[in-house]
Amino acid sequence: MEFRKINDDIAVSPQIGAEDVRAIADAGFRSIVCNRPDTEDGAVPHDRVEAAAKAAGLEFRFIPVVSGAINEQNVRDMAAALKSLPAPVLAYCRTGGRCMNLYGLVQQTSA
Repeated sequence: MEFRKINDDIAVSPQIGAEDVRAIADAGFRSIVCNRPDTEDGAVPHDRVEAAAKAAGLEFRFIPVVSGAINEQNVRDMAAALKSLPAPVLAYCRTGGRCMNLYGLVQQTSA
């Protein structure tokens, strides 16, 4: 599993599966956020990852964001999740880019 650390509180990654959750927990993450809609081609249904996360003692949030179409509600939802979830958080989508862009927008609105 590969991930890109943004700071001590958040990292982003490409699509993960339930089989990756143990390694995520072992890497020290305390929460996972899925930013990939289940309907997107190649997506692993978030409920499988969520079940594995909960079994591993991790928090999980599903905040689906359409690629290339981040909206204000997505930014508000992500900001709220990041305030309430224990860090560090791993956010994932298809490549990690959408999560990175969403996090950047959260930072801009909270500055």
